[in-house]
Parts: sequence; C-alpha cells; structure tokens
Amino acid sequence: MLDAKIPSGNLDNKWTDYKGHCKLVNPANKRKLEVIVVGTGLAGASAAASLGELGYKVKVFCFQDSPRRAHSIAAQGGINAAKNYQNDGDSVFRLFYDTIKGGDYRAREANVHRLAEVSVNIIDQCVAQGVPFAREYGGLLSNRSFGGTQVQRTFYAAGQTGQQLLIGAYQALERQVALGNVTQYARHEMLEIVMVDGKARGIIARNLVSGQLERHFGHAVLLCSGGYGNVFYLSTNAMGSNVTAAWKAHKQGAYFANPCFTQIHPTCIPVSGDHQSKLTLMSESLRNDGRIWVPKKQGDNRKPNEIPEEERDYYLERRYPAFGNLVPRDVASRAAKERCDAGYGVGSSKQAVYLDYAAAIERYGRTEITKQGRDLASVSKEEIIALGKDVVKEKYGNLFDMYEKITGENPYEVPMRIYPAVHYTMGGLWVDYELMTTVKGLYALGEANFSDHGANRLGASALMQGLADGYFVIPYTIGNYLADEIYNKPISTEHEAFAAAEKAVADRLKTLINIKGNTSVETFHKRLGKIIWDKCGMARNEEGLKQAIADVQQLKKEFWSDVKIPGAIDEFNPELDKAGRVADFIELGELMCKDALNRNESCGGHFREESQTEDGEALRHDDQYMYVAAWEYAGDSNWNLHKEELKYEVIKPSQRNYK
Repeated sequence: MLDAKIPSGNLDNKWTDYKGHCKLVNPANKRKLEVIVVGTGLAGASAAASLGELGYKVKVFCFQDSPRRAHSIAAQGGINAAKNYQNDGDSVFRLFYDTIKGGDYRAREANVHRLAEVSVNIIDQCVAQGVPFAREYGGLLSNRSFGGTQVQRTFYAAGQTGQQLLIGAYQALERQVALGNVTQYARHEMLEIVMVDGKARGIIARNLVSGQLERHFGHAVLLCSGGYGNVFYLSTNAMGSNVTAAWKAHKQGAYFANPCFTQIHPTCIPVSGDHQSKLTLMSESLRNDGRIWVPKKQGDNRKPNEIPEEERDYYLERRYPAFGNLVPRDVASRAAKERCDAGYGVGSSKQAVYLDYAAAIERYGRTEITKQGRDLASVSKEEIIALGKDVVKEKYGNLFDMYEKITGENPYEVPMRIYPAVHYTMGGLWVDYELMTTVKGLYALGEANFSDHGANRLGASALMQGLADGYFVIPYTIGNYLADEIYNKPISTEHEAFAAAEKAVADRLKTLINIKGNTSVETFHKRLGKIIWDKCGMARNEEGLKQAIADVQQLKKEFWSDVKIPGAIDEFNPELDKAGRVADFIELGELMCKDALNRNESCGGHFREESQTEDGEALRHDDQYMYVAAWEYAGDSNWNLHKEELKYEVIKPSQRNYK
C-alpha cells in the first residue's frame, strides 16, 4: 500500500500539528535552494510567488506567451470558502463534508479537511491583492450557491472569477520577478524530468520560438500544469491544455492516480458540428437562478416560449426536490443525457436541454419594485421584466453576452440550450499529504494532482484547490523536504543525467519529424477523442472499454507510422509541439480505459452501466473499491496497479442522496 504520510491525531488538528512540527529552512539557506515551477495558472503562479516571497530561487515556466494566458483565466462562476457570511449554517466541517460527499467518498479525508480549513484564508489573501469580488449593497462580499450544497459559499466576480483571481496571482508573481527572486520563462514547454540518484533534479524544456532545448536545474520540481480533459479532443479546456508535463513525470516513476475520474460539466453550449475544435462552458452559477427543463412530449419541435408551463418537465426539480437544479455536476449531467437519450432533447441536434431564466427575471423584477416602495398591482409586467433583466445582467451579464455571440440567440428572451461536456479531471499524479509524487523532490499542485475531489469535483472548488496548494500548502510542505537538501550544492547542467535526458527528448522529436506520413496531427486527435468520448465518456461498460483499449492501441501504431508534421525541429513549429502532446494523450487514453475497466463500480463521474440502482443512480461497491488506483508505468501499454486504501474516520460513507 502507498504511504500518504497523513499526520496522526484528530482530523481537526492534523494540519495545525503538521505545520508546528515540520522542518524549516532558515532565510539564509532558502537563498541557496532552487525550485522549478512548471505552469503559471492559479496553482503555479501562487506557488512561484509564495516561494519567491519566502526567499527561494525560483524558475517558472509556461508554454503561453504570458502567465496571464494560463487556462485558469477561463474559470467563470466562483471560488468556495467556508466564511459563512450568509449565516446560513456553513462551516469548515460543512465544506469538508460536502466535498467528500460530492466526490462520492473517493477522496482522502485529511487533504479535503485541510482544503476546507485554508479556504477562509484564500479569500482574505485575494481581497488584499485587490481581487474585485462582487459585494452586497452594504459593502460585504457577496455569495451565491453552487451544485452539491445547500448553503451560499461561492465568492465570485461576475462570470470572470478565474480571470480576476489569476490577475491577483500574476501580480504577486511579477512582483517577485521584478525583485529578482523569480526568473520567468514564457513560451517554454517542459518535455522531460531530469533524475539524479532517484530524485527530480531539473527539467529539459523546449524554447517554442527557437526550437532549442534547454537544461534547467532545481532542488525540487513543482508540476502545476493543469488537467488532461483535452484527451477527449472536444472539451471546455483551452486548446493548448495538455498532459505532457504530468505524463513525462509518470514515465519517470510518478504514479498516475484515478485517470478514469473525469468530470462532465452539465452546463455547456451544445456541439454544433464537426467543424468545432473546442466547447464553451456556461458557468454552473447559472444554475443558481436558472431552471432546467425539457418538453413533456417526446420530439416536441415547438419553440420553447410556445410550450406552456404545464407541458414542461423540470426534471431535476422533479427527481431531486431537496437540491433541485443545484445537484452536483455528475448527477445533473447524467440526468440531461438520460432525458435526451429518451427522446426529450431539444434543438436541431436533440442533444440539448433548456436553461430558463424567465422565472428568475420576473422574481428579481418584483423584488426591485418592492424595494422602490411601489405597489406590484400597479406595475406592468413589461416593467417588471425590464427591471429583472437589469439585475440578471449585473450578476451574469458577460455570460449572457457570450452565449448570444456564439449562438445568435438572446438568452434574456429565449431559454439557453445546454448539454454536458468534458470539463475537469479529478485524476492526476498521485501525491501524498505533502503534495509530493512517488518521485522524491517532484511535486504536483492543483488540477495536475488527484488529491482533493474524489470521483467528482463540486463546482467552484478548482480555484479553491489551486490557490490553497500554491499559497498555503506547498510553502510548508516543500520545506520539510528542502531542509535536508541544503547540504546538496546545485548540480551542473553538464551532468550526464542532463545530457541523457536532453538526448532522449531530441531523439523523440527527430523520430516524430521524420515519420513524414500523410495524416495530420489534428485528425489523430479527433479520432482519439471520439474513441474516448464514446467508450469512456458519460457512461462506460466492459465491452466498450475493451474495444476502446484495442482501438487506442491501433491508433497509436498508425500515429507513429503515418503522422504528418511539416517544418523542422530547430524553429517555431506548433505542429510539432501538438504532435508530442497528442502522442502523450494517446498513451493516457489507453490508461484511462484500463482504469475504468478495472473499477467495476459507478461513482461520481465514473458511471459503469453494469453498476446502477433501479432508478439509474450511481452504485458504489465500497467493499471492493474504497481505494485510490495509482498506476505505475511499466513499459509500452503496461502498468502496475498500486492501491491507497481510503479510511473514513469522521464521515460515514453512504449512498449519495440529493432527493
């Protein structure tokens, strides 16, 4: 069994006790230690800024032209924190409980409780940085609801929370760059981990502008490179998002945990055709006020506003009365798929459901009239709706504008059409309580690790985890390792391990460029995405997964014999960059299917058709699968399974019930 290094003692005190007893590095010694950070999203930017502030010598890498282009900027709806500003019953324990339950009891208690504890500090940190969170009339920070909870704990900045939080972290990072504590490398992609005596001691990076390979030493390496949702080709992720950094670490000995745990977001703009290269997220915050429905009659082709109230099926409110439209993402996604598969879908594709704001607009309008001290009976419905639209615009305006630009439909007048799409990945590199992988000196933060969300992430928890890991966890836990490294002088990049790692990268690039096949990288990526979505997407079964594994293996053979990559190595060549990423996605796709095949139960985002209740809900098998599946790379198409047993000391696992 894997050792997660979970501190002993009472759950409430584990993190406090850990901080009180972990090893420290004094300020003079911090200046002697070098740390590499790969990725500049919320986890990477906050980690690099925090470690630079502490005095470490930090190098930070991103493949974008600026850290501000990291995909964290695309997050919309909010960030959770147990502040209980609403006085509605929230607490650290409630956030901890909701997260464990939302993850279908497949997360580690100690990590999740720590996350809930530090959530309150994140908000204070971000406010101090100037993040413009929405505020109530009196000036207090505003909160709204998100799926899987019955309290309002989500802080937000309209529909651009990720952007505002990233700007805050970016400013903190750039301050350290200006002070000389952090060196920044934009347009650089990490292509290999350098191992010396069993420890991560640096990376090989490719300058994406010149094509040159570079060697960089670090006493420790932090991977903050995000998730792997683009293995599906169509997802809400930025098109550049990839698994390469994590996958290179995996092939150097870092175990990959729960790769089949991927999240399908229920609130996305539906696919409109084969021409699309990505999908667009509509924030889950829209479910806060919007009502989701389909016609009660199969194949109903009437326009939504022509369908009377009594002929609409508000199926989430009907099936889950306690949570209604705010059930967790996995539950909402499967419910939408079930309705569409049963013939109740809407739109030209019939693969969509309605998200309707008419009731919310009218409700807000009535409230505005009341606030003005006017008699509702004397006000026209048109004025009520106009006032209501103004309120909705203030809360969600940029999301509504985005929807209209993409679809050409006015969501203030006509219900939005939405359908589930790939969004977040709960799987990732296995890490212990200190966020260290199974490779010494190699850490994974944020979405790149598996640790805090179990089989399903609650909405608004990704931003929380990324900033928690970077601002409040890694500054302590990395010191526990680096305290023993102060005697180790920096290793020259002329060391044979650096030379061997660079040669391996160069040889792989030469192999790719010399294939000179006939099929584009994009075509292979599309084919991979279709296999994984069809067989390892919203629903999985044994027959389909076995077929998917065979299909991916065949695709891999075709890729390495027929991929077409124009251009040369020693130049700006985005097609070559993409080819390397797709090659890694193909290998990951096979492991995802193996993991899904091995886990013969349904939990969270992993829905095995063979394992469901009579009414179609996910059916877990705690007696067989109460563990983290951590896969060790053992050669081409081979992996060894290691298990970390999940022990619940505070929460008693039970069948999830949102009814």
